[in-house]
Amino acid sequence: MNMNNVEDRPIGEIIEELLSEKRYTDLRQALTGMNHVDVAAYMDEMENEESLKLFRILPKDMAANVFANLEIEDQQYIIQSLSDREAGNIIDNLMADDATDLLEEMPANVVRRILSNAQPETRADINHLLRYPEDSAGSIMTTEYVDLKEGMTVAEAIDRIRRIGLDSETVNICYVVTGERVLVGTVALRYLLIMKPEQIIGEIMNTNVISIGTMTDQEEAARLFQKYDFTAMPVVDNETRMVGIITIDDVLDILEEETTEDIEKMAAILPTDKPYLRTGVFETYRTRIPWLLLLMISATFTGAIIRSFEDALATYVVLTAYIPMLMDTGGNAGSQASVSIIRGLSLGEVEFSDLLSALWKEIRVAAVCGVTLSAVNFVKLLLLDRLALPVAAVICLTLVIVVLVAKTVGCLLPMLAKRAGFDPAVMASPMITTIVDALSLLAYFALATSLLHLA
Repeated sequence: MNMNNVEDRPIGEIIEELLSEKRYTDLRQALTGMNHVDVAAYMDEMENEESLKLFRILPKDMAANVFANLEIEDQQYIIQSLSDREAGNIIDNLMADDATDLLEEMPANVVRRILSNAQPETRADINHLLRYPEDSAGSIMTTEYVDLKEGMTVAEAIDRIRRIGLDSETVNICYVVTGERVLVGTVALRYLLIMKPEQIIGEIMNTNVISIGTMTDQEEAARLFQKYDFTAMPVVDNETRMVGIITIDDVLDILEEETTEDIEKMAAILPTDKPYLRTGVFETYRTRIPWLLLLMISATFTGAIIRSFEDALATYVVLTAYIPMLMDTGGNAGSQASVSIIRGLSLGEVEFSDLLSALWKEIRVAAVCGVTLSAVNFVKLLLLDRLALPVAAVICLTLVIVVLVAKTVGCLLPMLAKRAGFDPAVMASPMITTIVDALSLLAYFALATSLLHLA
């Protein structure tokens, strides 16, 4: 194979060919010129044994970067397959936040083995991060950043960046701290490069620093990144002492995790952090069955309402045929409102103080939607279904009420859940549909009883 044309071929094809021919020296050379993210993506598709073989061939300076981009299951397999010394080297070369994420998922005996072979500084950083609650800013930050002192000159600051920059998560923003590590300012690298070497950092630093506390929820941290368009943000303790930074790659992971969690909750699935194809059948069953059982039991109320009106329905059996249409319309209308409100709450566009405004908006939308649906349905019931005018009127009036109730419930429940400290996504489609179904049937039979004089 011509090594000069490596970049012109797919990574998987190159690796597969060189592995099959056992040309390990050529493979190592080829891997050096590849992007570590692409190599990790290909390794995720390989069998465990083949993945481990390829990992051992990787150049040392590339191995940690590839490892950081592997799926957690592949990381666990590799780290447990390496010798104590090799595992310690990998942990030493990972950023502290990546190493902490890995160790949080590992068995305690494996964690002890790995940490015992890691450098003292690495152990200290990881143990520091492991103290913070899961999903807090402290648990996802990294302790590798460039810190400067106010009294430094620009030349001294640049020299310090040269010394510690390779071991830092980012050098684009440098953080100015006092001797007690209190955060007092920031300096952008590009700003340092255009300043005179003799200028003092304290005179040119930005003192309007936006930081986040170690105990702040990671979702709030992601919102601040979006609000201020940051690529990195300092993390401070209760005394404004700097303890780490969160970078944009961490925020992207948070957004993906939180969005996936919300989608799963909205679909009545208990959240899981495993990819779909890597989740076993029984584990998938456990995430779905609780909500299915709850919704099945709650749906018995709907059946009870129908049974209580059986005698009345016997007079107008045709009313039964339109129950599914009314319930489906109510569920869809409620889902539209709930998804809009939940999304607004997650983005910070809607607060509990906006409850009345949001409710008034949904009521007006419901009125317009309900009247439109009823008008179209009324024509259809009379011309195509050839129902009697009173029966058609009952169905269409119920449709207006159903849409109004559904959008009201879809608006209120997520906001009340947020106020009570619950995740609004829990109050999404399945829960709202069940509630709206029961209310829709009650309205339907009440109207039928009143207008059609059912016994």
